[in-house]
Amino acid sequence: MKFNCHKSDLIDSISIVQKAIKSNSAVQILDGILIQAEDGKVKLTGYDLETGIEADLMSDITEDGSVVINSKIFGEIVKKLPEEMITISTDERNHMTITSGSARFNIKGSSSESYPKIPIIETDNKITISQKILKNMINHTIFAVSKDDTRQSLTGCCLESDGSTVTMVAIDGFRMALRRESVGSEFPEMNFIIPGKALSESAKIFDGENDDNEVIIYSSSNHLLFDIGHVRIVSRLIQGSFVAYNSIIQKNPKSIMTVNRKDLLDSVERAALIIMTDERRCPVQLTMSDNTTMLVTADTEMGDLKENVDVTVEGDLVDIDLNSRYLIDALKNIDDDEVRIEFNGSQGPCIIVPVEGNGYVYLILPIRR
Repeated sequence: MKFNCHKSDLIDSISIVQKAIKSNSAVQILDGILIQAEDGKVKLTGYDLETGIEADLMSDITEDGSVVINSKIFGEIVKKLPEEMITISTDERNHMTITSGSARFNIKGSSSESYPKIPIIETDNKITISQKILKNMINHTIFAVSKDDTRQSLTGCCLESDGSTVTMVAIDGFRMALRRESVGSEFPEMNFIIPGKALSESAKIFDGENDDNEVIIYSSSNHLLFDIGHVRIVSRLIQGSFVAYNSIIQKNPKSIMTVNRKDLLDSVERAALIIMTDERRCPVQLTMSDNTTMLVTADTEMGDLKENVDVTVEGDLVDIDLNSRYLIDALKNIDDDEVRIEFNGSQGPCIIVPVEGNGYVYLILPIRR
């Protein structure tokens, strides 16, 4: 194998595929990047047996071939090369030579034959969506994915469509994050549970600025492929049924509060400064003595805080204890100036929704006193 490429292009491709590589993998070859020069292009691949990422590299190929090279060593070497133009070649022993200016590295690689194959996804089932929309939906829900492997379906986000609206939902057992986007009347119906890691790494690759850049989603019964042209991300799907999340959203709240989002966020963040350790033992308390002022309170061994926030409440006055970090995560992922917060007593869930529309739902279970 032999090809020439630009250093900056190679650094970008390495950083992309490294997102799928686990450091110190139990399978040694998975610590490496698969580099293939064939069919007139160079392709880099990272794969951890659950998520695989392929990135095409602009290059000038003079000899086809393939090799697996340690990801960390290769990435560090390329970053330190002195010139923009790089020549990479391998020999029959899978030794790689990297040349740039007067620098010449020789490093040992491995045969590509032992590198596991990324599943091939048929392209019959195809969905096209804006990268910006999908990236935003992931970023606004991924924090609520469960870390508990005993509940596999909750370690991913549910991505579904009814044909006109796309919904992404994450639930960890204590909170829920939901985002909806209207995409038109001819969008295919779908329902997938996608692992949190695959979504998190995909969001780092998607373009969040340009409305015109799209991602094509191909699916099979067990895997999903995100294709943005020069980069392809393959992920296994989580099997089983997701939580029936609509059933846990209360329909007739006892209290409906309207509050300035930033004012409440700033107050809860100040309260969190003294909630240093056990968040379930030391909640942030939201209480009211009238329907225009809410008292935000934190009381720990470190100290205490009491702060008033202007609100408007319909129905019962609020008296509830919440995990401060969960409340901060929800409020930080909302752009609206004002939000509507629904309560169902001190033991029912706290639900944050838009004042108008249904673009998001954030649900937080209270801490029992």
